[in-house]
Amino acid sequence: MKLSVHFENTEASQTGSGPVQVGWFLNTQKAGIVYFPPERVRSAEMNKTHAKSASRCPAVINMESRYFMIRCPFDLNLEFVRDKDGRPAMRNLNGDKSGIRANKLREKLHITAEHEWRYSGVPTLQLELPYVFIADQPVYMSQVAPFMHHTRDPLPGTIFGGRFPINVWPRPLMWAFEWHDLDRPLKINRGDPLFYATFETTPQDRSIQMVEAEVTEELDNYMELISGAVNYVNQTFSLFEAAEARRPAKLISPVKRINSD
Repeated sequence: MKLSVHFENTEASQTGSGPVQVGWFLNTQKAGIVYFPPERVRSAEMNKTHAKSASRCPAVINMESRYFMIRCPFDLNLEFVRDKDGRPAMRNLNGDKSGIRANKLREKLHITAEHEWRYSGVPTLQLELPYVFIADQPVYMSQVAPFMHHTRDPLPGTIFGGRFPINVWPRPLMWAFEWHDLDRPLKINRGDPLFYATFETTPQDRSIQMVEAEVTEELDNYMELISGAVNYVNQTFSLFEAAEARRPAKLISPVKRINSD
């Protein structure tokens, strides 16, 4: 079976009709219990008593069905500082009351090198996450800010993500943040929306069926093949065709849960 990165060239792929299955898994089980599973964005709790309510609108329902929310796994309450040598750093404002140990936070969250910031004076933060999304048909995933959720205290900057084909380039996600207002802390509580993942299919009207996937030996080997490529080349998109040629025929093997009943 030949898979295609490009929607314009999918004749040989099994596109078909009906829902497209998207698999997700955590690439590490260490402390995996703190990470929330992806949740489909819904307006079920909103007003549906009136026929003209926006939450009953088919266009709204269709759009929301294509977005999946990832929640923040631990409390963040950070202040931007510079150390005695002028290097950018962060201070945990929760101090001894913080739910996450300082050394663990440093492992997960870091400020990129200042010369790599997109805008001068605007630090870029990256939070390492274990989420990986996969597909066995052409699917592009985009990572975007959780724009449908209201927050009482807006973040002091902007979230930015990316778009890539999860059928040939599955990789652990990063949460990236550009800190524009350095006078304000970055505060996100555990359980708050961190970002959305949305998926493009072909044809475009196909729905998404999200399943937790087993990390099979074939999937693990394929992940190892493409892991860390960004450290060696500048344009990883140029490697998509090479990765596609080495890709196993099947990546998704849904997790089978034992029913305790």
